[in-house]
Amino acid sequence: MTFELGRRALLAAAAAFTLSGPAFADGHKVVDSIHFLIPGGAGGGWDGTARGTGEALTGAGLVGTASYENMSGGGGGKAIGYMIENADSQHGTLMVNSTPIVIRSLTGVFPHNFRDLTLVAGTIGDYAALVVNKDSPINSMADLMTAYDADPSGTAVGGGSVPGGMDHLVAAMVMEAAGKDPLDLKYIPYDAGGKAMAALLSGEIKALSTGFSEAVALAEAGEVKIIGVTSDERVGAYGDAATMKEQGIDTTFVNWRGFFAAPGLPEDKLAMYQAAITKMYDTPEWEAVRARNGWVNIHNSGDDFKTFLEGQEQVIGDLMKKLGFL
Repeated sequence: MTFELGRRALLAAAAAFTLSGPAFADGHKVVDSIHFLIPGGAGGGWDGTARGTGEALTGAGLVGTASYENMSGGGGGKAIGYMIENADSQHGTLMVNSTPIVIRSLTGVFPHNFRDLTLVAGTIGDYAALVVNKDSPINSMADLMTAYDADPSGTAVGGGSVPGGMDHLVAAMVMEAAGKDPLDLKYIPYDAGGKAMAALLSGEIKALSTGFSEAVALAEAGEVKIIGVTSDERVGAYGDAATMKEQGIDTTFVNWRGFFAAPGLPEDKLAMYQAAITKMYDTPEWEAVRARNGWVNIHNSGDDFKTFLEGQEQVIGDLMKKLGFL
């Protein structure tokens, strides 16, 4: 099964998009400061995206200073609620989010959705990966499926999101593409990467479903082996990691990540944020961050971002119904 989100995102990445905003020269500061609100803990995908974007924007001189705040809770719902309830005082804040803002509003995990916020820009895509403990006898997706066939309930997969959330969805897609019943998969959710890693090391779970950039960091630290990536082709950030497709599992997935602002953000402020992000893509500082993380450039700004998110909502909703999550 080829997941159309991946295709659409990559098509969006290929489309050139230029935003007209405040005029600026190369290297000229566009925004004095940005406070990044991160709806999850340190070390996760949202955290890496916000800090990497801030690093590139400040390093390139497009933004004067960047600050960061982690606000975990409610699968991202706490930070979204905070932005909405304190909208008038949050004009200097950008909140990072990703596919879960669509998934969790569909499942009713929290009452708000992307329409309740100001849409700034979709920024990157991050592939998903399955990893195993570095000492595991499992070295490939074929090995994992052999272990699963021998003992389905003893071959649990963990993730950093709620049941029916993105990590679960990815694992279920992979199982279905491998010819298994995705609803039979034993999925165990964890609050944070550290807890999931502890479960992987203890053998409570046999594999972990996570973002590719997080998987690369764990693999480079010598903690895990990456046994499958949901990209069409191998990714330069970690070329040793085989794709699902080359292992006979025909599925792809890319998780977009982007930025949102408080409702009622003044138009001139929104235009400045969008201009800074648009300009960022042409800088060597951004390319260094992007390549290091193995991200895909997916730039959707303003109305294009809204169209993209509405398409995601439709495709994800259909897939979740098919997999029995809705």
